[in-house]
Amino acid sequence: MQQTALPLRDLHLPEPVGWWPLAPGWWALMAVAVVGLVWLLLKYRQRWRRSAARRYALRQLRRYVDAYVNHRDAVMLGSQLSALLRRTMLAYAPREKVAGLTGEDWLTFLDRGLDRPHFRDGDGRPLVEWPYRGPGFRPDESDVAALVDAVRLRLGTPLDGDA
Repeated sequence: MQQTALPLRDLHLPEPVGWWPLAPGWWALMAVAVVGLVWLLLKYRQRWRRSAARRYALRQLRRYVDAYVNHRDAVMLGSQLSALLRRTMLAYAPREKVAGLTGEDWLTFLDRGLDRPHFRDGDGRPLVEWPYRGPGFRPDESDVAALVDAVRLRLGTPLDGDA
């Protein structure tokens, strides 16, 4: 060893900063994220349950239309569609407001929340006429399709204030 050389050691860098344990801010962020996710799941579940009657009614409507294709009985189809709409609306509106409605009042109620009056002045009007026709009644296929489309629209559109 030379006299002029200093006894120095190599440079040692500090250990890299680890990611664990997390800082309190990260714990708070994760807690907020978990609470938000739970809240979203609960809202989704609530909405899913609230629309159960609507999903069932749309499946039932497909069954009624398929049955109509086989039997071509418009009187029975009108009765089935009327009963289906009544049951479905009872699931979303108070019984006192729906159960006693007939005729024009019923059609006016069905138009609630729609873009235009499909039932009172439109394609859904046969809903209150066809169930009372004679057994030989044969409407145009376009009238049947229009009625089914109006019912499908009513079943697929929430009432005012319903999501």
